[in-house]
Amino acid sequence: MRARPAPYAELTPDVVLEAVERTGLGTDGRVLALNSYENRVYQVGLEDAAPVVVKFYRPGRWSDAAILEEHAFARELAEAEIPLVAPLEYAGRTLHAYAGFRYAVFPRRGGRWPDLEAKDDRLWMGRYLGRLHRVGAARRFEHRPTLAVEWLALEPARFILGGDWLPSYLVDRYRDTVDALVEVIEARFEVAAPLRTFRIHGDCHRGNVLWTDGGPHFVDLDDCMTGPAIQDLWMLLAGSPAEMSAQLRDLLEGYEQFAVFDRTELVLVEPLRALRMIHYAAWLARRWTDPAFPQAFTWFGTPRYWEEHVRQLGEQLETLDAAGIDP
Repeated sequence: MRARPAPYAELTPDVVLEAVERTGLGTDGRVLALNSYENRVYQVGLEDAAPVVVKFYRPGRWSDAAILEEHAFARELAEAEIPLVAPLEYAGRTLHAYAGFRYAVFPRRGGRWPDLEAKDDRLWMGRYLGRLHRVGAARRFEHRPTLAVEWLALEPARFILGGDWLPSYLVDRYRDTVDALVEVIEARFEVAAPLRTFRIHGDCHRGNVLWTDGGPHFVDLDDCMTGPAIQDLWMLLAGSPAEMSAQLRDLLEGYEQFAVFDRTELVLVEPLRALRMIHYAAWLARRWTDPAFPQAFTWFGTPRYWEEHVRQLGEQLETLDAAGIDP
C-alpha cells in the first residue's frame, strides 16, 4: 500500500507568500509558523502595515460551505461586538484558494492563555460565553456538525479497533471499556433530553482563548458546531470536584446575565469529558501520516500510551458512576 502524501507537503513559504499576495496584500517576505496542528497557520509580514495571520485549512476536512458558515458566525459575533478574531474580506470573499489549498486571512491579535483563577475572571468568561451563545441561538448551522455520540465515540473507536493501533492484549479491554462508557453516556443524554442546541464554539478550551487587559477573545472557530451550552463550559473547568464546582458556579453566574442555562445539562459534564478522551486518541491516530504529529506527539502510539489511555477510560467510567458536579 502506498503511503498517503503528507497533506501540507506542497505548502512552502513561497506558496504562503504567493497566497497572501493574491488577496492584494503586499508582503515583505517574512513568514513565521505559528503553533497549529489540525491546520497550518502563519504570521506573514506586510509592507507598511501590521502583519496578518493566514490559516490554511486541512485538505479534505471541511466543505467550502462549512468553512463559510464558520466565517459567517465569526463575523456575526464581531458585528455584535463580541471579542474574537474574524476573517478579513478581500474582493468580497473571506475564503480563498491557491495551489490546491484553501485559506483565510485574519488580523493579528495578541494575548495570553487565561488561568481563570480569580472569580472576576471566571465571571467575565461566563458573561462572554453567555453573549456568544445568545448570538449563536439566533440562527442555525446547515453545514456544520452536530454534537453526537456517534462521531465523538462510536466512529473513533471503530477506527482504532479497525487498525493496528492497539497492542493485542488491550483490544478486548479497550472495546469493553468504550462500550460501557457509551452505554452510560447515552443514558445521561437521555436524562438531559430534550437538549436545547444551537451554534456554539465547540472546542472551548483555554488554548483557544486569549486574554488581554480588555478581557478574553477567541482566536479559532474551526470546530464550531451545533450543540448544548455545556459543551462550551465544561472544558474551562480544572482541579478537584470541589474546585470545579466553584469554578462552574462563577461561570454560570456570569453566563446567566446574558443567556438562559438549563441546569439539567450538568449531568453531561463527565460524559462530554469521556467523549473527548475517546475522540482525541483517534484524532491523533488519523493524523499520524502528517509529519507534524509524530514530531509533536512523540509519546503517542506506544504500548505504554495505550495502557495509560485504557486505564484513564476505566477511571472515567468510575467517575461517571459517582456524583456529578453541582455548582
